[in-house]
Amino acid sequence: MTSASEVSLKPLSNLGINVSSEQVLTWYRLGYMTREIDDRASVYIRRGMGWNYHARCSGHEGIQITLGQHFRQNKDFLFPYYRDTGTVVGAGMDPYHIFLNGLIKADDPCAGGRHMSNHFGNPSIGIQNVSSCTGNHTLHGAGVARAIKTYGSDAIAFTSQGDSSTSEGYVYEAINGASREQLPVVFVVQNNGYGISVPTDEQTANDRIGENYIGLKNLKVIFCDGTNFFDSHRAMQEAIEYIRTGRGPALVSAKCVRMGAHSNSDAHGLYRTDEEIAETQTYDPIARLRNYILANGISTESALSELEQAVNAELDAASQKAEDAPVPTPESVYDFVVPKGYMPADDGLNPPQPTGDATEKLREAVNRTMIEEFERNPDTYIWGQDVASKEKGGVFNLSKGMLQKFGNKRVFNGPIAEDYIVGTANGMCRFNPNIHVVIEAAQFADYVWPAMEQIVELGHEYWRTNGQFVPNIVCRLASGGYITGGLYHSQNVEAIMSHLPGIRVMAPAFADDASGMLRTAMRSKGITFFLEPKFMYNRKEAKGPKTDKDFCIPFGKGRVRRAGEDLSIITYGNTTQLSMAAAERLAAEGDSVEVFDLRSIKPIDKEGIIATVRKTGKCLIVHEDHMFNGIGSEVAAIVSENCFMDLDGPIKRVAALDIPIGFSPVLEKATLPNVDSIYAAARELLDF
Repeated sequence: MTSASEVSLKPLSNLGINVSSEQVLTWYRLGYMTREIDDRASVYIRRGMGWNYHARCSGHEGIQITLGQHFRQNKDFLFPYYRDTGTVVGAGMDPYHIFLNGLIKADDPCAGGRHMSNHFGNPSIGIQNVSSCTGNHTLHGAGVARAIKTYGSDAIAFTSQGDSSTSEGYVYEAINGASREQLPVVFVVQNNGYGISVPTDEQTANDRIGENYIGLKNLKVIFCDGTNFFDSHRAMQEAIEYIRTGRGPALVSAKCVRMGAHSNSDAHGLYRTDEEIAETQTYDPIARLRNYILANGISTESALSELEQAVNAELDAASQKAEDAPVPTPESVYDFVVPKGYMPADDGLNPPQPTGDATEKLREAVNRTMIEEFERNPDTYIWGQDVASKEKGGVFNLSKGMLQKFGNKRVFNGPIAEDYIVGTANGMCRFNPNIHVVIEAAQFADYVWPAMEQIVELGHEYWRTNGQFVPNIVCRLASGGYITGGLYHSQNVEAIMSHLPGIRVMAPAFADDASGMLRTAMRSKGITFFLEPKFMYNRKEAKGPKTDKDFCIPFGKGRVRRAGEDLSIITYGNTTQLSMAAAERLAAEGDSVEVFDLRSIKPIDKEGIIATVRKTGKCLIVHEDHMFNGIGSEVAAIVSENCFMDLDGPIKRVAALDIPIGFSPVLEKATLPNVDSIYAAARELLDF
């Protein structure tokens, strides 16, 4: 730690803020501990023992420690960022746990060695596991704050971040959304003047970050000196007092200094002058607080030395214990990727069958199933664009009647901000593991791309937290073309979503399948993308028998929609009906074609694929998505690896051309698969 004799420190004033001597000494003890942990991390880096990533918090301790001290374990929700060593120390995180994280040990309570060092957390006490995607946890803070308000809790969500992350669009979405919904969340922005090497004036319009948000209704913006414990304490108290009024969120804009480099891999001398770096040392929060304590007779030099020795002894024991702790085992990499899906009482071996002769459209089946599951689980919610606009019930009427039946607390509109829709779903699930959320992440699947950062985040939450947290979310999207919708109304997203670890992808083609698969998804832990072929919402080809309230289809189970002996067409979604029509045409010519509907894209029914191909000896894969890197490539690999000796011909594929989908019906028809193109490919393979 820099001593007072080495630099001419700026004087520290209490600004007339009345705090006890005990509180001041607590600040110093926590601040000294924070600085020592940072110093020891640097030693571990030089020794090659861990802390492969290290961002010092020197110059931020005033705001960090006072923020941490206002957090209540097992009550509030704290979302720290990678520079928040002082925040988690102030929040009462055990130094041993901090060392476990830095040394990348299996017992790290944040992630068990799965997450970067200096990403401290302990979900068991409310300190959240936050990813490296800077500032995205503001959305999660807003989401859990929504649950806090919904369930009438007196908890508070705290999010912390650096100034440069506020340039991200989703940070504005979070702060704007929390302000509109008047949510109990405190956003803390620590402004040290740099985003790695980019100065604040090249990042944002206002040097004081909080000024960017002053115009937001219901938001209390508070400014403070983040290097001054007294002013930081005042700002945090003011923020919490405002939260307690129920009027909305608060934003604490704290001016800090970065006394060192951005991280251990940053050479800040390449973009900062020696004079500037020296100037930051004069604001050292810990050295200034020590001088204040001595100058005001709060303690003595010998007493502070004893305090420091006690802290060092505590850290010596904690660090040694962490050094001796085990590292993760290679086998553990397979744990907590995707939670086990819901299984009916009979383990899904004999799922309840559709009942009676009544039929319904695919759209009706989805709507009915959601209503039945909302009745079953009162902790189920739905939001998205247009889902709760009086009688409308969504762009395609899939949520029709739900607002009237379940009320605006459970069924409500989201803004046209896809990040906010998805990110707040992640956050809301943190409040209670019983909470299940259905979101229409976008009006059309094509518009979901702004939320991709949050979607990636969803996929690795379960794994990254070592099984401690999994968002229970069904992301419904109206997918596919054949509606002459052109760009942004006709795309398929299953290949991209399926590429992400931790995410399930379903693609029903018939009403009864949609009901059984959606019911399973809504009862399951984890993330499921439920892709609905909007072209089939109201078409008779997709109608199916009305299912009962317990009809569930397990994940990873395809279905033979048409039995055959000569050729297998493996397909899903909109092209299922097209494939069946082509099979009927071939049947009239004397050929027996089997149509196998995957239904479940991820997990995929490997056994079902193998069985149908071994039965017929020939395989045609058909899907609506683009050919290159499509799901058909994965199916072809399965067939090639497992059925090579069973094949009587080459594996063939029919898919959309690798070009955008035009608005003209002529262009769309020329791009997407149709009965004729499927028939032609099947005819060629049958004749091989």
